Amino acid sequence: MADHSTSLSPPSEAVHFGNEVDFYGDPVLQLHQVGFHVFQTGENVGYGGANVNMPNIRFEINPNLGNSPAIYSSMVWNPPASPVTNRWSGYLDATTTGTWWLTGSAGPAIHCALADNCDFQTLMSRLDDGGAAPVIYTAGVSKGRDFMWIGAVDGLRINRTVFDFEANGVRAFSVR
Repeated sequence: MADHSTSLSPPSEAVHFGNEVDFYGDPVLQLHQVGFHVFQTGENVGYGGANVNMPNIRFEINPNLGNSPAIYSSMVWNPPASPVTNRWSGYLDATTTGTWWLTGSAGPAIHCALADNCDFQTLMSRLDDGGAAPVIYTAGVSKGRDFMWIGAVDGLRINRTVFDFEANGVRAFSVR
């Protein structure tokens, strides 16, 4: 629970667990598999609702859009409600479920902002504007400032790499 470490009222914090090395410079348009498994508790559903109180996947990117001067944006996947509570979900596929959006001026420039979400295919087609290709800076799992969340994420998949989060560290392995 947030204390008074932020200036927001009420005090609130966000968390981002990510990778700033392995995906740096990779092309956004070559993302084909993205998703994770989640342990969503009934308590969390009570805090923000089944469709609202979930962690997300966040890529920090350079969108390289011809119609926007933005050189930084967060590309965020908001998953659908977990199909189960108080146990692990199946794989939640970010390329076929949930909604995506971009932060900053890039989102409104391509009509994929927080208030104007897109599905994955629409986002990818709008980022492919014929100019320089968008590139990834970082990749990770986040939970925003909206509601307290107590749960777990595992099996984060980004293309052919799956990240297995364990008490002794993160193990990455390749899949087909």
